[in-house]
Amino acid sequence: MSQIFAISCINVGVGPGGTTSMLARIAIVDFRGNTVLDTYVAPTMKITDYRTSQTGILPAHLSSKDAVAFSYVQQQVANIVKGNVIVGHSIWNDLSVLGIPHPAVDTRDVGLYQPFRNALRSQNHVVGLQTLSWQLMCRRCQESEQNPLENARAALDLYRSDSKNWEDTIRRGSWPCALPPSTFSRCYL
Repeated sequence: MSQIFAISCINVGVGPGGTTSMLARIAIVDFRGNTVLDTYVAPTMKITDYRTSQTGILPAHLSSKDAVAFSYVQQQVANIVKGNVIVGHSIWNDLSVLGIPHPAVDTRDVGLYQPFRNALRSQNHVVGLQTLSWQLMCRRCQESEQNPLENARAALDLYRSDSKNWEDTIRRGSWPCALPPSTFSRCYL
């Protein structure tokens, strides 16, 4: 039987203007919210924007001996999620920056879940995790810098709040989520 893990990545910017995302920190928690992985990732390219006000990432985080090689993290994450369900918010961004495709049927994206979108009357855009958490659970998150552990747990709590209906809908042969942006189709198997 597959397990359920929640995932969240924090990215820094590379390239001209720092507009291309590169993984800087990743967290994965199990269904109970226990930390499975939480690590900084050593850069593979020159960072042009640490995005510190949003990410809290400083150069020292990524140049320390605690920052793990991207290839090792990528393999570790692939091993954890293989054959399992992953929960998150805008999961395509996480899969894209990790370079790991995952079966679409094994993803539970709270940003695309139609009942949440309906509850907030948001059909045409993805509602942020902070807004979803506050509006649906009266829970604050991301009040200062992003914390991938906090984000993974918030997404997991949102999923668990309606997991029975979510899974029943899938068992009945329906898919209860909107589609991710088509430009990220390579992230799904």
